[in-house]
Amino acid sequence: MNETSDFFAVGRRKSAIARVKLVPGKGQIIVNGNPLHEALPRADLQQAASEPLRVASAAAKFSAMCKLNGGGVTGWAGAISLGIARALIKSDPELRPVLKKAGLLSRDPRVKERKKPGLKRARKAPQYTKR
Repeated sequence: MNETSDFFAVGRRKSAIARVKLVPGKGQIIVNGNPLHEALPRADLQQAASEPLRVASAAAKFSAMCKLNGGGVTGWAGAISLGIARALIKSDPELRPVLKKAGLLSRDPRVKERKKPGLKRARKAPQYTKR
């Protein structure tokens, strides 16, 4: 471990940005001042956000304080997950292979495609009329 016990990292997903601070604790995740279950109401998103702590067996050692901007709840969950995984690596570089194998270190590049002129959405064309 480093001389300081707090570790900082940034995670992004879609248009959500999570600034994560890992502090010594008991596995709680605080999002914008609220517990995880209030910020992310769906159980699958809560599980996705806390996955790095589970995979690294670090839930007993660390708690995460997250500041989130932009996006929606799905983006938030992905951003929190990536931010926690990156902070865990700063705390212990030997966790990298474990987190990498679980797929928690890759930034998901998918974002909403922009609307094109003449179309209703990014790819949906207006209905074709023959006559």
